[in-house]
Amino acid sequence: MEDIEIGPVKDYLLGLQDTICKAIEDEDGRGRFKEDKWERPEGGGGRTRVLSNGDIFEQAGVAFSHVRGSELPPAATAKRPELAGRQFQALGVSLVIHPKNPFVPTSHMNVRFFSSQKQGAEPVWWFGGGYDLTPYYGFEEDAIHWHKTAQAACQEFGKDVYPRFKKWCDDYFYIRHRDEQRGIGGIFFDDLNEWGFSWTFEFMQSIGNSYLDAYLPLVQRRKISPYTNDNRDFQLYRRGRYVEFNLVYDRGTIFGLQSGGRTESILMSLPPNVRWQYNWQPEPGSEEAQLYEKFLKPREWIEDSEV
Repeated sequence: MEDIEIGPVKDYLLGLQDTICKAIEDEDGRGRFKEDKWERPEGGGGRTRVLSNGDIFEQAGVAFSHVRGSELPPAATAKRPELAGRQFQALGVSLVIHPKNPFVPTSHMNVRFFSSQKQGAEPVWWFGGGYDLTPYYGFEEDAIHWHKTAQAACQEFGKDVYPRFKKWCDDYFYIRHRDEQRGIGGIFFDDLNEWGFSWTFEFMQSIGNSYLDAYLPLVQRRKISPYTNDNRDFQLYRRGRYVEFNLVYDRGTIFGLQSGGRTESILMSLPPNVRWQYNWQPEPGSEEAQLYEKFLKPREWIEDSEV
């Protein structure tokens, strides 16, 4: 059986957090991350970094965590009841970037590793992660760039990998009670161990390393776009959907809360400003209506661009 080495995974994740934080600071120009190191009484800890009120980013959170526990929470055993009662370790980097300008999309990325042990049984492990994009105003060239970067990150691992994980992302980031997608998707994978430890770890690194290539060009393209108060109101309204998904469906949020994780770090993904409005509907033919009609539906962005 191939050895499972948690040390290199942790070293990579800590380095990834450093790299992304520096790139976001450089892009913003003014904002700086504040670091909050924490320990978990049940075992483990992490370092949470948050940038607030920058020139470009209203809030950016990039968190590393490595937690241990004596028993898996219900969120981790709902689909794997045979893991109930096992010790576990979970480590990862998770981030959410909320821009000020409504024409710059929100982005989310996480990469993580999970292992579970029980005396007398083989260890169970998997990798998970991915990234997805949540625009407030849709631009086809941005969506195509985002998905082509994701496809390139998957290419070495098989031609079926991007289509498979792209669909998984569409299915996962779906707000069932609204019957709409959270955004334009990207890639998402979980419980991945079929390739063996080393190759799956390589895949996780390819995804983590490609995030900045996927996101920063979109920021640079849209950050100086002029916008109105109505554009800003729509951005805050759509952020409400982000909150709804994270609190109702997100597997990482539920796992973190059920496992006794640090609440402030788990909920750093939520936007600092948000609004709800009863039964709001976009004006027909407006840019806001186009978001719903053309972007908040699963699409084959790369295939569509090649037609």
